Amino acid sequence: MKSRILLALCPALLVGALSGCVVAPVEPAAPPAGVVYVAPVEVAPAPGYVWRYHARYGWGWWHPHHGWYRGWR
Repeated sequence: MKSRILLALCPALLVGALSGCVVAPVEPAAPPAGVVYVAPVEVAPAPGYVWRYHARYGWGWWHPHHGWYRGWR
């Protein structure tokens, strides 16, 4: 009987323990002062992508649901 109760509680405990591990994507900030604007040389990869500045990678395509084009995160 006890093992059956424990077996039933394990999924609920696991979901409760891991529910705080979700990381929300961070929207890119405006470029800092002194950063030179680089115009895009290609068409946006899909509808919804905008040309944004990334502090580490420079300029690139960003989508609010899909993140950075070509894997920038």
